[in-house]
Amino acid sequence: MELKNLELAKQLRHELHRYPELSNHEVWTKQHLIDFLQVHTNLEVVDKGAWFYAVYQAGKGKKNLAFRADFDALPIDETISLPYASKVAGVSHKCGHDGHSASLAGFALEVDQKGSENNIFFLFQHAEETGDGAIECASLIKEQQIDEIYAFHNMSGLPFQSVNVIDGVAHCASRGMTIRMEGTPAHASQPETGVNPAFAIARIIEEIPSLTLPEKHEGLVLCTVVKVDIGERAFGIAASKGELLLTIRALYENELNQLQKNLEKIAYEQADKYGIKVSFSYTDVFPETLNHKESNNRVRKICRTLGIPLGELTEAYRASEDFGHYTKLTKGAMVFIGNGEQYPHIHTVEYDFRDELIETAVELFKGIAQVE
Repeated sequence: MELKNLELAKQLRHELHRYPELSNHEVWTKQHLIDFLQVHTNLEVVDKGAWFYAVYQAGKGKKNLAFRADFDALPIDETISLPYASKVAGVSHKCGHDGHSASLAGFALEVDQKGSENNIFFLFQHAEETGDGAIECASLIKEQQIDEIYAFHNMSGLPFQSVNVIDGVAHCASRGMTIRMEGTPAHASQPETGVNPAFAIARIIEEIPSLTLPEKHEGLVLCTVVKVDIGERAFGIAASKGELLLTIRALYENELNQLQKNLEKIAYEQADKYGIKVSFSYTDVFPETLNHKESNNRVRKICRTLGIPLGELTEAYRASEDFGHYTKLTKGAMVFIGNGEQYPHIHTVEYDFRDELIETAVELFKGIAQVE
């Protein structure tokens, strides 16, 4: 990677870090990235509202390859001392999306200046953290007939600057599930005259361990109680409304769907038993992220050619990634670049993206871009 381009990408990363924005609110971030590409490249930029992409055209008959970076931040205070520390209270780039976007922008600089054997689409995506972004951006796949799509995530616990791959599922599917139950109020001295949802909600929680037994499933299945909210802080009134918030997660999407159905079935049974109204809502919906072996093999080949340390992961990450929306529609792979075995983990206050990963990502992407 040209030193000038690397320095520009690092500077961009620090600028993005100073002004982080939460999912679906990335107005400045998106425009700053667009401005960077328009100032430093001749690439066509296509603004899609909440997200955008840039294009390098190699010509008709060439492959259409896409590379994706996310650019939203997290609701976490910046508490470590950095010269480019977040200036937004309660918000910071503690997942490294500033680094992902800066790396993709650096890659764009290199392709714009040196060319590519294939048509390259640089996809800058919003709202990864909530699962909203990729499902919108996935329209690019069909509209532009994308043959393959790639992305990377920085990951602690892996050797510094190593590239790591896994065939098949790379990230579990997950979703936030809210079960709402409503009975009727009563005086606390006469609870029998009302309908209290507390017992029904307690029964659902009690059933969770039996629904997630490992021996009943092909892969990992988890149900995490996030919050239980029943009644009001009024000791003269028996509870009449309640919510149970769960995060359900599974290695395989079909088993996640079955877990959801089982939880709904138990909730309906309890509602019938106690005469309670029940409803459900879902948020932060993530698919399983499935890597295609053919795409991973391209990564393996490039790593061997460039001498980049290559790791083979044996287990998918429990944390979810909305990149799976893309690989449902075309071939592709999410790869992981190591922050170091002892480096602070993402989503913690001690974490900051390591600028050295920019060049690793750019060189990897450049190699993939030239593959026939």
